[in-house]
Amino acid sequence: MTDTLAFAGGFQEPVFEAQAVFRTLMDCMARPGTVGHVTASVLPPKPLSPAAGAVALTLCDHDTPVWLTPALAASALPGWLAFNAGSPVTDERQNARFAFVEQGAMLPNLCLFAQGTQEYPDRSTTLIVEIASFEGGRPLVLTGPGIRSQEEIAPVGLPDMFAHFWSENHQSFPRGVDLILVAGDNILCLPRTTVLRVKEA
Repeated sequence: MTDTLAFAGGFQEPVFEAQAVFRTLMDCMARPGTVGHVTASVLPPKPLSPAAGAVALTLCDHDTPVWLTPALAASALPGWLAFNAGSPVTDERQNARFAFVEQGAMLPNLCLFAQGTQEYPDRSTTLIVEIASFEGGRPLVLTGPGIRSQEEIAPVGLPDMFAHFWSENHQSFPRGVDLILVAGDNILCLPRTTVLRVKEA
């Protein structure tokens, strides 16, 4: 029996909706720490959220291998991505152009994913990580390109080691991964250029 979840829940107006999500993503990448809102008609298989599904259909295509957490890989999501975006799923983190981590799943160490090369730093993985909220957690201070002085976020759902992970990721610039955080219908981007530190109490 064919799983109908793989064929339903894509963009209702693909060109218009994908363009709107892409603009929001580009704005948030250009201004790290700024929260953008995603409005799309996407209903991906659980446990992926609609906003993360909209990001997936906007960024992924047949040339972008995708890595999924065990829970996402065991869901109907691989078929949904294949049907709606043409994206192949890979078990190898180093081969992935995009990686998806649902809320509550363990975030792997960022260094396990493709870092790009000095000549082609864009050949790296972008992680789309779902968390509970951008407020209420440990305060983090962001500085760097696209940030006028500093931005402060307090995400709920990132591991305690995240600041250390990010420091390691920043050290190999221009190599490294980029992050798109998703909380509900909102997104926040952390490009590898962003410097992050835990705010002192």
